[in-house]
Amino acid sequence: MSRVIIITGANNGIGLALTQSLLEMGDRVAALDLTGENLRQTNPNLQYYTCDVTDPMRVGQVVGEVVNTWGGVDVLVNNACIAPFKPFIECSLDDIRGVFEVNYFGYINLIQAVLPTMLKQRRGVIHNLSSGVGITGYPGISGYASTKGAIEALTRTLALELADSGITVNLMHPPLTRTKSASPLGVPLEMMADPVEVGRKLAKKVGRTQPVLTPDLGSRLGIAANQHFPVPMGRFLASMAKRAERKNVNP
Repeated sequence: MSRVIIITGANNGIGLALTQSLLEMGDRVAALDLTGENLRQTNPNLQYYTCDVTDPMRVGQVVGEVVNTWGGVDVLVNNACIAPFKPFIECSLDDIRGVFEVNYFGYINLIQAVLPTMLKQRRGVIHNLSSGVGITGYPGISGYASTKGAIEALTRTLALELADSGITVNLMHPPLTRTKSASPLGVPLEMMADPVEVGRKLAKKVGRTQPVLTPDLGSRLGIAANQHFPVPMGRFLASMAKRAERKNVNP
């Protein structure tokens, strides 16, 4: 029987590619985003919901509709995020709070909404998309990097708390990908992965229960390097971005 999967941030980038790949695999997908122009498909296994993940009432309403329509939730993929690019010295407290509302509390809103159903089922998988910059840091995205570091800690904590419940909570780590949120970072395009390819590979990992999921071996090695050498890896990424910036200014 096909799985019921909720994906946030499903209208673009990795989320869209995940949605399309999972539909091709025969899963039923509830796709959540602020807009759905890329999700207007005549596929009976796709349900699009306009949903702001920062609104817990709307999130609860949508999850309730999914459960009523399809009988439960097998997998949640927390993917929605924003990554405004601005030096910390120029960020207001409201700027950083805004990033946390989407990238951290948005994840929490979805988790709290699906947990009662998953606990009743005694099964379920929650994938939280993270980023290497949550381990290494990265200049210009202090809010985003901080939320991803917080997601790392939240995921490991929930994995321990829910270990005997039949519910898995783990991390998905895509590589640096050519998405809208990554475009301001200054990293050369040739060094970033194709979101369609990343989504296709990650779709094959959806539902797996290892603590950290990556689309391929190269990504796995990259995350291992970040975990073991966070400071030098952060400095390397920052220097790479500076070189690309100078090249763009002086072609």
